[in-house]
Amino acid sequence: MSAENSRFSVTILGSGTCVPSLRRSSSALMMEIRDTKLLFDCGSGTMRRLLEAGTTVFDISFIFLSHFHPDHAGEFASFLFSNKYADGNYRQTLLTAAAGSGFSEFYNTLKTAYPWIEQGPDVFSLIELSATEPDLREFGDFTVETLPVEHNKESIAYRISDLQGKTAVYSGDTDFSANLIALAKDADIFICESALPDDMKVRGHLTPCLAGEIATLANVRKLVLTHFYPQCDQTDIEKQCRKTYSGPLLIADDLMRITL
Repeated sequence: MSAENSRFSVTILGSGTCVPSLRRSSSALMMEIRDTKLLFDCGSGTMRRLLEAGTTVFDISFIFLSHFHPDHAGEFASFLFSNKYADGNYRQTLLTAAAGSGFSEFYNTLKTAYPWIEQGPDVFSLIELSATEPDLREFGDFTVETLPVEHNKESIAYRISDLQGKTAVYSGDTDFSANLIALAKDADIFICESALPDDMKVRGHLTPCLAGEIATLANVRKLVLTHFYPQCDQTDIEKQCRKTYSGPLLIADDLMRITL
């Protein structure tokens, strides 16, 4: 297949957390596989970053949420609202949204608070993925594999594979996780949370050293650290990660684009 047909890229839209930052929006990233655009998480600032990346809400065909914390899903309702009213336009192509167990309840609760976000069945499809077992879905040009990880009860990590076998893994939020090691095995790119420096470890999150250990055990080809609290910007997190990982390494910034 031609290089044109094998396009696969990742754009970091939000490399931060819930802490307001002029540098880092809350968690979000976009994957582009051929002409299909996938959004992973939708924290505050996502739609602005999409515009800065040359993409509108109508260009997104899939939204995958790792879990329901506001810094990962807080702009989901606004995204749906904008699909009906942005620039006087409205969505005319199908948007598929997927997340772990409880997603239907989460969406219905949002509709109770914001009835204006409801989409017609011809332009919106909701998929609830397992947050307790492996889940595999096929979507034409790519497949999605998920496994539960150590954060919230609905938390899942994603592995996306294109038709040529290129793979990208997104951790979402998690503590050290055997499932994440398995899911990231031999991935071309592994986008992994690294919320705080090594000496500030908290439950439910990784540090640079732990993220590096997972990447090494999984034999990933490239590691991208993301989801930084402000303390990370005052620390040499690359040096900390190098204690456990020696492969290609990137420290995420908003609008960083990586081609597989």
